[in-house]
Amino acid sequence: MLLSIALILIVGSGLGWICRKIKLPGLIGMLLTGIVLGPYVLNIFDESILAISADIRKIALIIILTRAGLSLDISGLKKIGRPAFLMCFVPASLELIGMLILAPGLLGISYLEAAVMGAVLAAVSPAVVVPRMVKLMDEGYGVAKNIPQLILAGASVDDVYVIVLFSTFVGMMQGDGVSVIRFVNIPVSIILGIGIGILTGRLLAIFFEKVHIRDTVKVMIMLSFSFILVAVEDMLNTPITYSALIAIMFIGIALKKHRKEVSVRLSSKYNKLWVVAEVFLFVLVGATVNIGYLGKVGTSAIIVIFGALIFRMLGVFICLLGTNLGKGERLFSMMAYTPKATVQAAIGGIPLSLGLSCGDIVLTIAVLAIVITAPLGAFAIDSTYKKLLLKNTECD
Repeated sequence: MLLSIALILIVGSGLGWICRKIKLPGLIGMLLTGIVLGPYVLNIFDESILAISADIRKIALIIILTRAGLSLDISGLKKIGRPAFLMCFVPASLELIGMLILAPGLLGISYLEAAVMGAVLAAVSPAVVVPRMVKLMDEGYGVAKNIPQLILAGASVDDVYVIVLFSTFVGMMQGDGVSVIRFVNIPVSIILGIGIGILTGRLLAIFFEKVHIRDTVKVMIMLSFSFILVAVEDMLNTPITYSALIAIMFIGIALKKHRKEVSVRLSSKYNKLWVVAEVFLFVLVGATVNIGYLGKVGTSAIIVIFGALIFRMLGVFICLLGTNLGKGERLFSMMAYTPKATVQAAIGGIPLSLGLSCGDIVLTIAVLAIVITAPLGAFAIDSTYKKLLLKNTECD
């Protein structure tokens, strides 16, 4: 296992650095590392590291969502109102509908399998979007109209919404059937997650104020609480649950509200953790890809991915109707809401690991979506934000 870890870190980060030098997202190099060194090409990785890859991917998702919470100013979202709420589920819902329309005919799968695939693909990527929206807020672009805050918050809740839908559809494929309570659980789990996250964050803020400890220890405590929340959610067999992922994000939001100076320092610590977590996340998801299956899906898969993205961008356009955003700002928001990466990497392999008939094709489409949309979305954001968004000083 130690050799595998060394290869993941050295080769993954090395190829990621090369990709960044040629203006591509580093995660592309990391994915290629996993594909080449994984069991379907060179088969260098130890089986023990592959066996725990799902847990490692979940840890990476916890880190990026906590980082998002620590960076998010929730007060700015209150001014946005309706669009912020709609961005949490309308674009993802329309992308899922697009998948249901396109995938059965083009890929030869059932509607339920298309629903599972759509739930995997419908999430936007915190790995691509979060650091870029934080950069925009730091530089002051779009801040006057709360555009980065809108995209950041919407993307985070969008992920949770999609993951709950994914769990519902997977349960139906496993024979649990259609249950009204599963769909009722979607808003309930989000609300409970918000409440649990705010309460935990508030208690941690009080603890950090009373007890003076190093920031590194504070990060360890926050990570431990995050792991407990995820573990408890996994153990619950009740019809109504809570969303641990959204709770984790709101821990950071609550901490920022009550201990802002601490949240800034902890955000910096989580940024450093993400450097390592990102490498493990994308290398390990690359290692699960059966490249021999790519030839079977071919052009049809690309058409499905881009077709579903059109539905997603339409959803963003609908959310922004009636706002004071200009055409350029709306176009930017639509493009910024397209990259796929983190959630697809975290849950794309679950249907295959559960032995579902659609497992191979879901994972293949998920990775193909990452490879296509992550660089395109990152490039669209990086190359247009200075042209399409106003800098804060220009709006004063």
